[in-house]
Amino acid sequence: MMKFCFGIDIGGTTIKAGLFTEEGTLTEKWEIPTRTADGGARILPDIAEFLLTQMRQRQIKKETVLGVGVGIPAPVGENGIVRKTANLGWGYKDVKRELQELLGGIPVQTGNDANVAALGEMWMGGGKGEKNLVMVTLGTGVGGGIIYDGKIAAGHNGAGGEIGHICVNDGESEPCGCGRKGCLEQYASATGIVRLASARLKETEQDTLLRGREISAKTVFDAVRQGDRVASEIAEQFGRYLGYALADIAVILDPAVIVIGGGVSKAGEILLPFIEKPFLERAFFANRDTKFVLAELGNDAGICGAAKMVLG
Repeated sequence: MMKFCFGIDIGGTTIKAGLFTEEGTLTEKWEIPTRTADGGARILPDIAEFLLTQMRQRQIKKETVLGVGVGIPAPVGENGIVRKTANLGWGYKDVKRELQELLGGIPVQTGNDANVAALGEMWMGGGKGEKNLVMVTLGTGVGGGIIYDGKIAAGHNGAGGEIGHICVNDGESEPCGCGRKGCLEQYASATGIVRLASARLKETEQDTLLRGREISAKTVFDAVRQGDRVASEIAEQFGRYLGYALADIAVILDPAVIVIGGGVSKAGEILLPFIEKPFLERAFFANRDTKFVLAELGNDAGICGAAKMVLG
């Protein structure tokens, strides 16, 4: 009898879901809206109703479902408890227990979404074949996931891997979204790159393709491709912050590979030398062979990692 599992990736706007075979083949995937009204009260019931409907339509019996893995945009304790989320409206919530009950007892595994995405990249993406990796997601913020010996390193409070909130600049005057100052997220995220670019354009009178345009991480790296010196200086500054931070992370975790994902990673291979060079300047000698790769799974990383939690 064929067996299945579901991988779920809860986002602030949409919930992604995938149906996987026991062997790890993704057979179907879907998206449904994330309804965050009323403190996110409908999120788990919506997931349960959707999955049970898919099972009925495909004549998948409950006993053939090995479990449901769920990535959540918040720190998640080992017991599946979330104490607070930024974008879902949840306060304290026992996600694992509540969803299992809504699914009629189907087992549920939970994890932080960035850690779960890192697990997906280890399983079938940029980190395939490795058991020790760090994934950095460069989007609106900077997220991270740590895989140690093939398993998620979530930490005591489920907050392991919050790479974006390493302090990299003691002299920063503006607060990060977390309330602290000088976090990596303020310089290495998509919004951080825009911030660096805006500051650089005020400092210099050099000709640049960036002047008089709406600045984004994409426009910066597009200008780098065209040989723009100011854009390259901005990319170098971004790379120093990120590369130095990753060198400090590597001396603790000793990853075989560092996977770069998120929207900024769409710049492609041109991104990596700006990170690798400062990494090598700062790296402990035993970490100098750490590989840098781009994430490969895109939006599927979360559902793949969620399925992997179930499949083991």
